[in-house]
Amino acid sequence: MKDDKKTIFGWCMYDWANSAYITTAAVALLPNYFAQAVVGEAGVNILGMNMSATALWGYMLGTAAFLVFLFAPVLGAVADFSSAKKRFLMGFAYMGSLFATMLYFCGSGDIGLTIVLFIGTQVCFVGANVFYDAFLPQIASEDKLDSVSAKGYAFGYVGGSLQFGIALGLVAMHETVGVSITIAARIGMAMTGIWWAGWTLLTMKYLKEVKTPYELPEAYRNRPKIFAYLTLGISRTISTAKRVGHFKHLTLFLVAYMIYNDGIHTVTSMATIYGTEELGLSTTALMVTLLLVQIVAIGGALIFSQLANRIGAKRSVMFALVLWSGVVTYGYFIHTATEFFILGMVVGVVLGGTQALSRSFYGAMIPEQASAEFYGFYSVFSKFSSIWGPVTFGFIEQVTGSARFAIISLMIFFIVGLILLACVDEEKARVGKLDF
Repeated sequence: MKDDKKTIFGWCMYDWANSAYITTAAVALLPNYFAQAVVGEAGVNILGMNMSATALWGYMLGTAAFLVFLFAPVLGAVADFSSAKKRFLMGFAYMGSLFATMLYFCGSGDIGLTIVLFIGTQVCFVGANVFYDAFLPQIASEDKLDSVSAKGYAFGYVGGSLQFGIALGLVAMHETVGVSITIAARIGMAMTGIWWAGWTLLTMKYLKEVKTPYELPEAYRNRPKIFAYLTLGISRTISTAKRVGHFKHLTLFLVAYMIYNDGIHTVTSMATIYGTEELGLSTTALMVTLLLVQIVAIGGALIFSQLANRIGAKRSVMFALVLWSGVVTYGYFIHTATEFFILGMVVGVVLGGTQALSRSFYGAMIPEQASAEFYGFYSVFSKFSSIWGPVTFGFIEQVTGSARFAIISLMIFFIVGLILLACVDEEKARVGKLDF
């Protein structure tokens, strides 16, 4: 089944489908709408503290990441045992698309509803990606991991850009179509759920999963099937954690990834609300810049894929981290829409490349027969990092009253991640050929 064109196409189309939500709703429309319409300039009083929309948004992102951190590795182990990666992928995808569609009902002042629906969608989005990522080493041969991973991200950027362009047109022309800008934003967010659910049908049709029946140990056979898989999943997760800990360089890569991905996640997830509250940019300027990021990222993912063929995935990611350090430094000094636009172009170039190559680099080091479980760990490190970046950003902004100090502080994530990644020995990190 490896390198089958239809299977790879079905896999890539899921990135096309779900990128609409993360691009249009989570990154573009919802942060701006949440700050201006749901919370407002006065902020909100929580536990006796007045909290700005920026700080609250950071805490929301951290909470969603923490929830995924709790269950991802166990779900991955269960999926490996039951050969149910595709079913888990579809389940999370359609539940997430439902939550995303329901964002339409979040009106002015509906802070609680917005928080619940956003966290629910984020958990489903990331949960689905645990199983989506786990297919990579099973559908692509080792020498094609980088190119297939990059192709998936490129599909995502194209799909996300198309849907985002439609939503942006609706927001920009809201008066022409006879709706308020807030209604246009709500429709745009709801459309992401419909897009996500609709295009996932192609993934359901073309993505094939090789069934590898796993015989439950005798101690688990008399238990209800779901409970048996769950308890066995927890046991296998603990066992795998111990084994992974024996491989210094694989663990070192995961720690490096956890740290530098924290910076990347925080930059991308806080960019819109930073532009809204700190820079005072118009909705149009923000949306056009974010659309540019998606378009440029298509080429960025493919360019870095070619760079990896020349100098290797590790060195390519290290080069991207140097550029990320420049991004947050430049972000500290910007004031105008033009400068924000330039910043978006650079982010677009490095975003896709860093994500795609990190995923494929990890995929080349893990055992194929436990890919969902190991990508569950990958997601744990990813989401554990995603807890602290946004929370730190929100805390610094709340304490200092300025998001500029928060964004420049992200440089430490890229520098530390770069140093740790430089210490990873690629050959020693490879455990995929070992008997797990």
